[in-house]
Amino acid sequence: MVSVSLGTETDGSIICPADHNSVVGLKPTVGLTSRAGVIPISPRQDSIGPICRTVTDAVYLLDAIVGFDPRDYEATKAAAKFIPAGGYRQFLNQDGLKGKRLGVVRNPFSDSYNGSTAILAFEHHLNVLRQRGATILDNLEIADIDIIMDPSQSGELIALLAEFKLSINDYLEELINSTVKSLSDIIAFNLNNSVLEMMKEYGQDEFLASEMTTGIGEEEIKAIEMMEYLSKYGFEKLMKDNNLDAMVTLGSDASTVLAIGGYPAITVPAGYECDGMPFGMMFGGLKGTEPKLIEIAYAFEQATMARRPPPSLSMEF
Repeated sequence: MVSVSLGTETDGSIICPADHNSVVGLKPTVGLTSRAGVIPISPRQDSIGPICRTVTDAVYLLDAIVGFDPRDYEATKAAAKFIPAGGYRQFLNQDGLKGKRLGVVRNPFSDSYNGSTAILAFEHHLNVLRQRGATILDNLEIADIDIIMDPSQSGELIALLAEFKLSINDYLEELINSTVKSLSDIIAFNLNNSVLEMMKEYGQDEFLASEMTTGIGEEEIKAIEMMEYLSKYGFEKLMKDNNLDAMVTLGSDASTVLAIGGYPAITVPAGYECDGMPFGMMFGGLKGTEPKLIEIAYAFEQATMARRPPPSLSMEF
């Protein structure tokens, strides 16, 4: 219902709402867009990206927000090498599927759609991808996927709890007019304003767990190394061994695979279940491969045009 919007994703917060609301969500490679001024969770995983009605709108917005920012120095400096001369809109190519190698990963991401009309639509869309010139490698598997999808096993939970405390404290300390200057201040504010903050309904267990951390120590380093290992020998190995341009999944659950490694993803509306619930097709790639993902997503969108605008509601006053 808006022309453009921005989302911030640590693990799924662009891809999932876009998928569920029949719009395009583009989560860039971490560092491609600046996180300065954004309430942080993890500098290792946080990424800012477009949520728009079409791939074209998302790409035009991406062009406007990428680039080096001294306030997010390390991440944006490292990722600046990925930005193509002439920007990203040049990759809005209707023939963008020609010659692409796409790897379909069904397990476990399609499981939640068993018995749904989404499965039939997914099969149809895979045929469209083939007809438009893509090579489809089906039923590929990501190594250790069960561990990757469990934040308590992958190391993601341990790392995020520690990273959040450090990041939010730095963020709050920079605020000039705020009396809340740390995570401990947030916790105290919530306790002192329990009705306003709906503490009975939501609590603040994650805040309390994060406050108990003491920085990036041995346990956190091991957790980060575990995610790097899972990414290198999971998603990256899948992509490189099969010479893929992108991974393709139904729905948004695979966002975790891409989140822990800082990889880019884009979701495009793909249809609606019987009850009207939208679902999307997600394309994920290695770091810096936004040009390929845009070509694939745009060509898919133009070939299917699956999105329906929300119904206009007449209101009586």
